[in-house]
Amino acid sequence: MSKLTPLPLVILASALMVTACASSRRNPELAYVERPVEQLYNQGTDRLDRRDYTRAKLFFEEVERQHPYSEWARRAMVMSAYASYRARDYTTSISGAQRYLSLHPGGSEAEYAYYLIALNYFDQITDVGRDQATTESARNAFLEVIRRYPESEYARDARVKLDMVNDQLAGKEMTIGRWYLRSNQTLAAVNRFRRVVTEYQTTSHSEEALHRLVEAYLTLGLRDQALAAGATLGHNYPGSDWYRMSYQLLTNEGLNPDAVDDTTRRSFLQRLIPGGN
Repeated sequence: MSKLTPLPLVILASALMVTACASSRRNPELAYVERPVEQLYNQGTDRLDRRDYTRAKLFFEEVERQHPYSEWARRAMVMSAYASYRARDYTTSISGAQRYLSLHPGGSEAEYAYYLIALNYFDQITDVGRDQATTESARNAFLEVIRRYPESEYARDARVKLDMVNDQLAGKEMTIGRWYLRSNQTLAAVNRFRRVVTEYQTTSHSEEALHRLVEAYLTLGLRDQALAAGATLGHNYPGSDWYRMSYQLLTNEGLNPDAVDDTTRRSFLQRLIPGGN
């Protein structure tokens, strides 16, 4: 779903500080031949530039193997995970980033490692007709980035992607809720639509969810709840087609959502939708 993320600035800056010699730009055999750490690391970044992600990962692993206690080994661990991400080997990338965090939780690359885990899940998001476990994992991972590093550039991007993730999850809830409604499993449908309104109220699905609640509550004979949902829909989206449909349904039942004042609406919402306003 996302474009390929550029090489993280903090790591790229470190790589650019190393002066690569001509021999490090060749394709050496990856047998164990002891080489300077800078040469190995530079060969890895060079392979990244060439989009040879498999070979890049091998060079970064060689940095760890030959120079395990160096600062470069720590950086190479994250770079290896990044190379796996670019190769779409998501499982390996996630495990590599998690390994870095377990060994260096306070390392300078930890911020990016958390973000990289989230990107791996984000890129695996499928359409709403399929299981959304990976989407949930992406949501949790982006929230972790925001919680730990709220002012970082990664947190800013995480917030943007989190909106997309939430819209996806809300869409899944709506798909299931509509199916329940068509199958006359109205209470089950209500739970799905309520979740959209309470947990994903800023998504594009909130309007329809409120309308579907009007439909469902009227089916159940819960007129006050239907009126509360309709009044909320009219308050937040007064010109929407969903409100026009809800308004017609309610007035056909002798209910007027326009007559509900803010105090009554808030009172309804406190009982109906936790955190509503």
